[in-house]
Amino acid sequence: MKAEIITIGDEILIGQIVDTNSAWIGEQFNLNGIEIYQITSVHDDHDHILEAIANAEKNVDLVVITGGLGPTKDDITKHALCEYFNTELEFHQPTLDHIIRRFNLRGIDMNKLNRDQALIPAACTILHNKLGTAPGMWFEKNDTIFVSMPGVPFEMKYLVEFELLPRLRETGKTKAIYHKTVLTQGVPESMLAERISEWEDALPKHIKLAYLPNPMAVRLRLSAMGTDVGTLETEVENEIAKLQQIIPESIFGYNTETLAEVSGRMLVEMGKTMAVAESCTGGYISHLVTEVAGCSEYYQGGVTSYSNEAKQNILGVRKESLENYGAVSEQVALEMVEGVKRVLNANYAVATTGIAGPTGGTEEKPVGTVWIAISGPNKTFAQKYVFVGDHRERNIVRSSQTALQMLRRMLLEDRDERLKD
Repeated sequence: MKAEIITIGDEILIGQIVDTNSAWIGEQFNLNGIEIYQITSVHDDHDHILEAIANAEKNVDLVVITGGLGPTKDDITKHALCEYFNTELEFHQPTLDHIIRRFNLRGIDMNKLNRDQALIPAACTILHNKLGTAPGMWFEKNDTIFVSMPGVPFEMKYLVEFELLPRLRETGKTKAIYHKTVLTQGVPESMLAERISEWEDALPKHIKLAYLPNPMAVRLRLSAMGTDVGTLETEVENEIAKLQQIIPESIFGYNTETLAEVSGRMLVEMGKTMAVAESCTGGYISHLVTEVAGCSEYYQGGVTSYSNEAKQNILGVRKESLENYGAVSEQVALEMVEGVKRVLNANYAVATTGIAGPTGGTEEKPVGTVWIAISGPNKTFAQKYVFVGDHRERNIVRSSQTALQMLRRMLLEDRDERLKD
C-alpha cells in the first residue's frame, strides 16, 4: 500500500508551525508496512486542495488529509471534499450529540459554527473523534482510500491509532514490518560501509539497510517486510549477530539507547562510580550522563574547568604542565582526569581539553583538536583526536560521544577481566 499525506493550512507554508503530523503519520505507516510516496502541503484554498487530491489519486492507494476541519471560515476541507466526491453536507446527529456533550462538560455555550461541525459529507464513513469535535472521514473512489482528519495533533493521533490503522489492516493490504537500529560510534560512515559491504550485499532481499549518520553516532537501521513479525524479528536478529562478528568494537547499543545509558548500566552492574572533567565540551558530557534516569547511583559529578586557573585550583593540574605543553595537550588531559577522579572519589573518570572552534586554532593545533583522557582502577591513558570542521557544536558533540565510547570500552575490558577471575 502506497500513501500520500496532504497537509492543509497556510500556517505550515509560512513557517508559523512545523508539520510534525506528517512525520508522525509517516513513522506509524512505516511500522505497518505502508510506504509513504509523497508529502504535500497546500494553502487554505479550494482549488489547490482539489488539485492536490486529484494528483495524489493518480499515484497512491491511500490519501491522508489533515487540517481544515475547524469551525471557522478558512476551514474549507469539507466543502472541497463534497465537490470531489460529488456529494453534499448533511447533519449527522450522533456527531452533533457528541459536540453538545463536550460543550456541556466544559460549561461553554455552543454557537452555530460549532453546530456546523456536525455537517458531514453524505458519502463518507465517519471516524469517531473521541478527543475533539471534528470527526474523521473515510471515502473510497476508484480503488483509492481517502481519509480526512483534524490537524490538531492529539486528535489526529487518536484517529490514526484507533480508527484508521485498524480499518486499513482489515483491507489486507498492509504488511508486517520489523525494524531494528544498530548504533555505532567511532567509525566514519564511509569506512563503516566499506567494512560491512560483504555483509550488506548478502542481506536477504526483503531486509533493507539504511545508513543514518549524525554527530552522535552512525545508526544502521535494518527493516524487514513480510507476513509474520515474529519470523522477521528472528531473521533481523540473525543478521545483527553476523554484524557483531565484523564490528564488535563499534557497536554500542540498539534502537534509542545512548552511550551514556549503556555506560551507566555497566557501572551499576559493576558497582562502580564515575566523574567528568571538561574543558572544551563545556559540561556536555555531564549533560548526557544526567539525562539518564537513575544516574545518581553511579555519577559522582563533574567539573567544567574552562580556565587554566580552574584546572590548577580544582583539579590539581600543574602550572608547569600548562606552561610547557599548553592546555590542549596529553599531559594536561591526564592530570585533569586523575584530578577529578581523586577530587570526586570516583572509580572511573573522563576528561576533555581541546579547541572546539570556530576560532582559536593554530597550525600545530587546528580547530577540532581534542585530547580525551580516561582513567579507571587499572590504567589511565589519553588519546588525541582531530575532528574535521570548525562547527563548534558539532565538535563538542563528537568529543563528548567519543569520550563516552572510550569509557564504555574500558568498562568492557575491566568487566571481562573480572569475569575471567
